[in-house]
Amino acid sequence: MRYRVYYYYDPDYKGYVADALDLVGCVSQGKTIEEAKTNIKEAIKAYLDVEKDKSNGEKSYFLPEESFIGEVAVG
Repeated sequence: MRYRVYYYYDPDYKGYVADALDLVGCVSQGKTIEEAKTNIKEAIKAYLDVEKDKSNGEKSYFLPEESFIGEVAVG
């Protein structure tokens, strides 16, 4: 599954922030774009693992039983 990720440079952090737009609150960062990309992939996986463990009534979005983590295209 693909997720839209918004990347931007944060001058205070002196690195890049990666925000998974489809997953509320799923944000990561890295000193380079590649590091931010790697870190947001890990954050998305952790986010989905937590959501999968929650009961259906507590989920912030619908997570199908058969789902998987895919690539995030940057370009």
